[in-house]
Amino acid sequence: MAEIVTLEEGIAELVSDGDTVALEGFTHLIPHAAGHELIRQGRRGLTLIRLTPDVIYDQLIGAGCAAKLVFSWGGNPGVGSLHRLREAVEHGWPEPLELEEHSHAGMAAAYAAGAANLPFAVLRGYAGTDLPGHTTVVFVDCPFTGERLAAVRALRPDVGIVHAQRADREGNVQLWGISGVQKEAVLASARSLVTVEEIVDELEPVPGAIILPGWVVTAVAAAPGGAHPSYVHGYYERDNAFYVRWDTISRDREAFGDWIREHVLGAAG
Repeated sequence: MAEIVTLEEGIAELVSDGDTVALEGFTHLIPHAAGHELIRQGRRGLTLIRLTPDVIYDQLIGAGCAAKLVFSWGGNPGVGSLHRLREAVEHGWPEPLELEEHSHAGMAAAYAAGAANLPFAVLRGYAGTDLPGHTTVVFVDCPFTGERLAAVRALRPDVGIVHAQRADREGNVQLWGISGVQKEAVLASARSLVTVEEIVDELEPVPGAIILPGWVVTAVAAAPGGAHPSYVHGYYERDNAFYVRWDTISRDREAFGDWIREHVLGAAG
């Protein structure tokens, strides 16, 4: 069963330098607190995986945690570019960043293959684009129909990190609302950490909720507010103003560093 730990303990025990780490959540339930703990603990050389990297990955990259990014689309949603990501790619600051870019469908299929313990996934996609020249996709012929299909290598992170509404004391996790690929990321990963708004004695049924049973989760950590500035359905709304402010903060190295020192390195886990 999943172990109940502090966030600091979870990151320290599960994530090592050089690991492949997926922090997933689609507009909703984005694990910002866990990302900040990675920065505080000074992790380096990480391969970061995310379907749509946004502000938390900008922060991780700008803090020097990342060596490679496996992704599909990256930006500050509704605002513009990720300036720390851009500077890492264009100028190698603070560290050079290798990119492996996919389509959304390709990433989702690769997570599903990893969750099913398959080596790759096939889909109709990538044809007619320049992505095959920049990523690991290859084209194969279906042995039954002869149809030409794209094959993408399964995603199998060392560590999958997601945020959810709540867990019980046995480590069973409950999340609802927009779920993205959180379930697949946990199932595909060798180790997993789920941060939650609260730990309760019993999980009450919620329409449309997903349950991650404790036996597929390595560790659970309480992190109230741990998805901010993204939102948590049933708990708090998206902080749209922060995303706008981040555009200004992240444009300048000094302003970025000041923000990280004040709000991450100077903050409790």
